[in-house]
This record gives sequence, structure tokens and C-alpha cells, in this order.
Amino acid sequence: MVEQNLLLLLVLTPFVSAALAATLPIGARNAEAWLAGLTMIVALAILIVLYPAVTDNQSITGTFHWISSIGLDLTFRIDGFSWLFMVLVVGIGFLVILYARYYMAPDDPVPRLYSCLLAFSGAMSGLLLSGNIIMLVVFWELTSLISFLLIGYWFHRQDARDGARMSLIVTASGGLGLMVAMILIGQIVGSYDLDAVLKAGPQITGHRLYPVILLLFLFGAFTKSAQFPFHFWLPNAMAAPTPVSSYLHSATMVKAGVFVLLRFHPALGGTEAWFQLVTGIGLTTLLLGAVVALFRHDLKGLLAYSTISHLGLITALAGIGTPFALIAAVFHIVNHAVFKASLFMAAGIIDHETGTRDMRRLSGLARAMPVTAALAIIASGAMAGVPLLNGFLSKEMFFEATYLWNNGSPLDNLAPYVAVLAGAFSAAYSLRFIVTVFFGPPATDLPQQPHEPPLLMRLPVAVLVAICLGIGMFPQQVLTPWLQTASQAVVGPGLPEFSLKVWHGVTPALIMSLIAMTLGTLIYLLPRRLIDSGEDGTRLMRRLDFGRGFDWLLQLLSIRLPRLALRVLSANGLQAQLRAIVLLGLAGAWFALGTLDWVVPMPSVSSRELVFALLWLVGGTCALGAAWQAKYHRFAALVLMGGAGLVTCATFVWLSAPDLAVTQLLVEIATTALLLLGLRWLPKRSAEIAGDNKFAAHSRRFRDLLIALACGSGMTALALAVLLTPPSASVGDWFLRNAYVEGGGTNVVNVILVDFRAFDTFGEITVLAVVGLTVYALLRRFRPAPESVERPRPQLDAEEQALEAYLFVPAVLMQWMFAPIIALSAYLFFRGHDLPGGGFAAGVTLAIGLLLQYVAANVRWVEARLTVLPVRWMASGLTIAASVGAGAWIFGYPFLSAHAQYLDIPVIGKVPFSTAMLFDFGVFSLVLGAIVLMLIAIAHQSLRVAPRPRPADDTEEVR
Repeated sequence: MVEQNLLLLLVLTPFVSAALAATLPIGARNAEAWLAGLTMIVALAILIVLYPAVTDNQSITGTFHWISSIGLDLTFRIDGFSWLFMVLVVGIGFLVILYARYYMAPDDPVPRLYSCLLAFSGAMSGLLLSGNIIMLVVFWELTSLISFLLIGYWFHRQDARDGARMSLIVTASGGLGLMVAMILIGQIVGSYDLDAVLKAGPQITGHRLYPVILLLFLFGAFTKSAQFPFHFWLPNAMAAPTPVSSYLHSATMVKAGVFVLLRFHPALGGTEAWFQLVTGIGLTTLLLGAVVALFRHDLKGLLAYSTISHLGLITALAGIGTPFALIAAVFHIVNHAVFKASLFMAAGIIDHETGTRDMRRLSGLARAMPVTAALAIIASGAMAGVPLLNGFLSKEMFFEATYLWNNGSPLDNLAPYVAVLAGAFSAAYSLRFIVTVFFGPPATDLPQQPHEPPLLMRLPVAVLVAICLGIGMFPQQVLTPWLQTASQAVVGPGLPEFSLKVWHGVTPALIMSLIAMTLGTLIYLLPRRLIDSGEDGTRLMRRLDFGRGFDWLLQLLSIRLPRLALRVLSANGLQAQLRAIVLLGLAGAWFALGTLDWVVPMPSVSSRELVFALLWLVGGTCALGAAWQAKYHRFAALVLMGGAGLVTCATFVWLSAPDLAVTQLLVEIATTALLLLGLRWLPKRSAEIAGDNKFAAHSRRFRDLLIALACGSGMTALALAVLLTPPSASVGDWFLRNAYVEGGGTNVVNVILVDFRAFDTFGEITVLAVVGLTVYALLRRFRPAPESVERPRPQLDAEEQALEAYLFVPAVLMQWMFAPIIALSAYLFFRGHDLPGGGFAAGVTLAIGLLLQYVAANVRWVEARLTVLPVRWMASGLTIAASVGAGAWIFGYPFLSAHAQYLDIPVIGKVPFSTAMLFDFGVFSLVLGAIVLMLIAIAHQSLRVAPRPRPADDTEEVR
């Protein structure tokens, strides 16, 4: 149990710290760095405690029940592979946080950076530790979303916005493909549990849907790890701050793709299709990234394409899929994370101290920055695969894996040659990085005079370089136990013997390595003029940048095709568009019904039904009158619409649905009041409506009447078919039997909303909050058009005085009514669990009380006496509802589980209480806030309030 709680802490702690970091003021860099650093240290301590339990191919699993009926549980699982990956995420994360403390400027919004970094580490932790494949995809998409915020951190820059948008579109699209693949896998296996999926490899690979699953799965993995042809997004993400690039592109985001390739290899790998697709794409990406990196002049651009190349190397190893290749893949994940993070930090130091990353302007920095130069040279040597450095060992294992016979296919025979050629280009761009930047004459046109950075800014690079040297010279002592534990979790019990030694003798892998380094030196020396002159690369290199193709495709899908569809399908005016939607729905309904043997039973008619028909004759007359009066008088049409609404309320009472009747009545009142406030801003009636073209107006009305009759007849027939069909057992019977026993309430409707289906209600109030904020955001920027019916006249003060005199009596009455309305709201809230009412009805009731104050009195007069903060009400409502749901986890129950019992209160006696009441209070708070927010947005456009000047920072609190 303790280990399970530690797993939960590993995931939740970064998110909690992220929320705390976001509240810190700008300029408090030390506080934010301490908070983030301590979070990483706590996570590292937890991993140290968990390590003994994950050795010998063991795993720890902790399950927190959520929606168990459909297999959605919050399951966290850690084994040797995910443990080693977590060490990379946490360890390099700590060094990045220390580095960012000195890299970022004091006036940068550092709280946002640290908050996003911590949230990203939490999302990555959730991805690595997910024991449920659906939750894995949720965290997968969360990493895409937070990386969008990190890449676009400097959102005032166009390249940052473009890079963030590109990365989000590409990686999130891949996540959708991965989601479909996981759903199909779960359906085949019969479980979404990761352990069950990993054991069902033959069942999945033998299924007829395996090719579809494989393509969708690889689409997700390849987009995240920037594999060809989706590699273009990663170089465009270099507009992010260097600490972000160092973290995302060494140990976290881009490694997520290769993580799932290795994690799901037992379930999806081992087939010919897997080998051809994964190995082929991996080798293509390996060579492409290495070639393009040689021609890049931006330091981070070179490192970005180098990352693409090394990710291709790991992907190719995952495609080969032999136990030795999988061990090499895990080994190179560690090595690449270490030397690439140090190189990104070194590039950031060079940019920070010289003011440029352009290699054509940099030269001779070893004189001014000797320590940084030494560290960067060692890390570059590790990237090139120089002996006695960690990159050399994993590169040799890669060469050996491609050299060994696998399946004798043309791709298998070609793999060693591609590996050597890519290794040669890797040595060439590493050599170019070293020689161009640190040697030669001192640069003369740098924006800043270069010098060494502060010691603590250089310390993370030194630590990582020391690890490169330690693994390179003493691999057995430094890494072998951890690598064996991680590899066993990937390969399984049949892990072969392997030895990490600096010298294995003269082997084919050593010969291939020597050929690659020699050839790389020649590649660097021969075409120097081609590499160092001109723009970024040759014409071929520019053609290999698929970013232009992405921009063209995005423009096609977001601009050209929508414009074409708009020209073909659009109709002028909102009414015409609604008419098209209604007709399309009508045609679909009648087509579906035409294929069924569908008979509407005729009801028996008695005096009771005749009274009901008379009631609806009144309602129908009101509806027709509203449609007719809309032609002449909008206010009269609004009154008649209210009459139709009252008939609807009476219908609910007639059919024994008092909850619906109360809700309908309250919503009718609130809607009518809001429409009264906004009625004046409707545009002038067109000539057609005004009667200049009477024939066209009558034709339009007759056409709309026919459409309404057809739709109304269909809905009436459908309702009759449902009501008059002989009853059978339904879910409603279960609710009636269990509402009091399970939910502690006799009002079945309210128990369903706040207990049995509380998650649906939580989603609905979230949507209501979004709608309220959207309406406010739109209307607060609305200014009446010149052609409006009436516009505020300049004599505001005189008009206000006249209105106050005219509305004195109704304003006083509304003030007297306000207290009884508050009491009525409380009454509806507290009785809602047993009698008609509840949080929604209570929230609308109190909002109506405020609405009446605005309608009957001067807006300024109301706001001078009432302080309402609707955004805070909405935030409080969502927080309360979510907290009540999450509180069930503390007691081991699924999210939003309710508990009911009687409380013995002195004097009063036993009183029924349920946690659902607290959730209902969240509903009440949010409904009240959303309606009042929309009310304020409309009321402030009224004649009685002059437009307020908008604050410069647009952060004025809503009142």
C-alpha cells in the first residue's frame, strides 16, 4: 500500500507544485527554482525507495478505481524500464531547473516557465507509469498540450507561435491515431490493462485488424518522436527557450515515441510488417537527420536534426527487435539523453554569452570560454561516438545489431551500410560543431563580448559530461545493473547475457565505427565551401524540410477548403442556415423511419385528454401569435413566447414531472429577463419583414410554417410511440428502487443528477461555465452598430434621472422582493434531495432576483449597492464539485461517489445529509455565476450605462 501511494505521489506532486509555481510573482526566480528543484528531489528520493522492488523483472502496480465497468481505472505501474526512464525525467529535469535559474532574464515570466516545466514532468510521469492504456493516451496528449505552451513561451515572437502550433497539430494528431489503436487493442484483448495487453501479443498480431492497429500505433509513435515524414516539427520547435529545448528534446517529449515502441514491442512487435515499417522508417530518419544536420548553421538547429537522427537510430533498433537490439535501444536512450541535454545547455550558454547561435558568426570561443568549450567538446565527442565516451558504446551495439543476420531481407542487408553512412555524417556534424565554434580566429562581429557564464549555470553541463565520461570509461560499474533491470522489463525473462566493456577486441562493430569516423572526417574536410556558405543547406536540404508542405496542407485544410465549402454550402443569414440544418435533420429522420415497420398507436380519447388538448390549444395560439407579432412588435412576441413556455410548464405538471416544471418555469423567467435586456440591440427589420415586399414575406412565412408542422408532427408521433408503447423493464425502474437506498433522497430526478450520474452533471456545468465566459468575452467587446434600432443618446445624465424617476416604484418593489427570493432560493436548494428543487433551480432563482434588480432599476444604482463577482462564483462552483468528486478517492471509492447518512444535531434532532448536497452547492454556485455573468455582459450594453474604458492589461475583475 505504501508503494502504491508513492506511485500516486510521483504523478501528482509535479502538478501540485506547478499550481503553486504559477501563483508566485514575476521576479521571484529563487523561490520558483527552489520549489521546482525540491519537487524533483522528492521524486528522485521516491524512485530510490522503489528501486529494490523493481529488480528481477518485478513491477509495482497501484489501482485507483474510477469507471471500472468499462475498464477505465487510474492504474499506475512501474518496472525497471519505466523506473530508468523516470530517473532521466527527474534527474535531467532537476539540472534543467538549475540551469534555467541563470539562463532566464529577471523580467521574463519565470513562474509560467517553471509551472509548465513541472506540469510537463507530471504528464510525462503519468505516461511512463500508466498501467491503463487509455490513461496512457490521456497523459500522451497532455504532454502535447503542455509542450505547446512551453514551445510558445515567448508568444510575442512569430516563430515561437508557429513552432508551437505545428508541434501541437502534428503530435496531437498522432495521439488521436494512438487512441484509436489502443481502443482496438482493448477490444481484442478484452482489457485495457497494460499487463494483460503485453501478454496478449499472439492474440493481437494474429487478429485481422492488426495491420490497421499497427499503422495507427506507429502514426502516434512516429509523430511524437519526429520520425520521417513527421520530422519537420522538431526543428521548428527550437524557438523555445533553451532550458525547454534541453528538457523536451533530450529526455522527455521526443523520447515518448520510442518509449511506447519499446513498451509495446511484446504486444505488437516480432512481425514482418513491424520490422519493415519500424526499421525502414528508423533508418531513413537516421540518415536524413544526420545529413541535414551537417548543413544547418543554427546551433540549436544542428542539435535538433541530430536529435532526429538519434531517434531514428533507437527506432531502427526497436524495429530489428532482437533481444540484443532492444538492450542497445534502452542503452542509447540513456546515453542520448545525457549528452544531448548537455549540448543543448552548452548551446544556450553560447547564445546567452555571445548573443547569437549562428555558426557562421562564431569562432575561437575556446579562448574566451575555455571551460564551456571543454565541456561542449566532450559532449560532442559522445554524440559522434568517440571512444571512452558513452556514445561510443551504444553506437557499437547499434552497429553490431545491424551487422548480425536478422531475416535476410533487402532491408536487413542494407542496414549496416546505412548505419555506417549515418555514423559518418554524425561524426562530420559533430566535428563541424567543435571546430567552427571553438577554434579558429576570435570572432569580431558578435553582439556581446563572450565570457564564461556563472558557475552554477555551467554546473549542470559539467554533471552531464561527467556522466558521459563515467559511462564511457566505467560502464560496468556505472550503468550495467540499472540497464539490466530496465532491459529485462522490455525483453522479458529471456534476457541474453551482455557485457558493457570499453574493449571487445577487433570486431565488425569496431571496424564499422572506425570507417564511420574516418569517412566523417573526410566529409567535413572536403565540402567545406558547400557547408559553410549560403543559406541553411543546399537546394536538396531545403526540399527535405517538410515544414513547407505542412504549411501548404494547413492552409489548404483551414482556409481554401473551408472557403470552397462556404461558397458551395453557405446561405445568407442565420435563419437560412438554421433552415438548412432543420431540413437536413428532417430528411434524415424520415429516411430512417421509412426503413422501419413503425406504427404509432392511437391513444384513447377521454374528457381528460380533451382538457389537455385545450391547454395546448392555448399554447399553440401563443406560439402562432408570437410568430405573427414578431413581424410588428418584438415585445409582444416575447410575451406570447412566455405564454407558450407556461403551457409547457403546465404540461410537465400534468404528466407528473414537477422537477421539470420548476426548472422550465425558472428558465422561462430568466430567459425572458435576459431577452428584455438585449431586445433593444437587435438590428432593424429588413424591408422584406417590414412589408415592402409582402408576397416574399408571406411566402417565406408559409414555407417556414410547413417546415415547422412537418418537424412538429414527427416529434409528436415519436413521443406518442414512446408513451403508448407497453412498458417494460427499464433503467428508470432501477432508479426508483434505489434512489433512497443508494442516494439517500426521495426526489429521484435530483438523486440521478447529483449522485448516480453526477459525472454527466459535472461535464454539463463545465460546459455552462465555458458558455458564460464566452458570452461575456464576446459581449464586453460589442458596440452597437450604427444601424441599430436605437443608440444611446449623448444626454446620459438627464436620461438617467428621468429613468430613475419613472422606475422608482418598480425598483422599490424589486428591492422588497429580493430578500424573499433569496429565501426561496435557499428553500429550493435544501429541499432538492427529497422534493422538487435542487442546486440548479436554486441558482436560477437567485439569478432571477438579481436580474429583476437590473431590469427594474438603474444598472449603476444596482452595482453601487450589490457586489457580485460571478467569475469567482463559477470558479468556486467548479472547484467545490471537483473537490467533492476527488474526495471519494481518499476513502478508496470512484470519483464522485456519494455518501448519505443522518446527522444528529442538538435540539433539532436527526437531519438527513449527503455529500451530494455539497456537489449540488457547486452546481448552484456555477449556475448563479454563469447567468449573472451573461446578465452583466448584456446589461452593460444598456442605455443606462456608458461604455467603460477597457483596462490596459485587460484584467479588470468582473463586478
